[in-house]
Amino acid sequence: MQQHWLVIDLEATTEEGGWPVEEMEIIEIGASLVASDGHELDHFQRFVRPLRRPCLTSFCRELTHISQAQIDAAQPLAAIWPQFERWIGGHLSHLAGWGSWGDYDRRQFELEWRTHGLHSRLADLPHLNLKQRFASARQLQRPVGLNSALQLAGLNFQGQQHRALEDARNTARLLPLIHPT
Repeated sequence: MQQHWLVIDLEATTEEGGWPVEEMEIIEIGASLVASDGHELDHFQRFVRPLRRPCLTSFCRELTHISQAQIDAAQPLAAIWPQFERWIGGHLSHLAGWGSWGDYDRRQFELEWRTHGLHSRLADLPHLNLKQRFASARQLQRPVGLNSALQLAGLNFQGQQHRALEDARNTARLLPLIHPT
């Protein structure tokens, strides 16, 4: 049976110069279910309304191209999370694990799961830091950003950067070069 990977990217509240993870809140979840060759089989995307700071900073809106109206119309994470769990439930038997570009997404999920008292099936699956895996596979002295990694691989970023699903899909394009299995 072929094993699939879930590539996830999050967008979160922020300000120029950044905030500590503890002060950030998820505003968009993008997940791309892919075969080991990077081919997308299914996807999940939702906006999430933050609770502590429901108004996005102008920096955050400009960076992500997510509007305040999109966030105002979204549900909070506690309402979105069961939708994600139902979606992932149909794919669990084929999942080898999940990955993200760097470790931020895993840490942000774990923090928000604790904060909101949520359980996730992702917590039971192996997580791969694909940024580190790419650097290792390419024998780079230090990890690089997603756009730089794509350029090193001879690929161009497709879509809008700093949008969760598009970042996840672009990360997934690098899977065949990382050999996660």
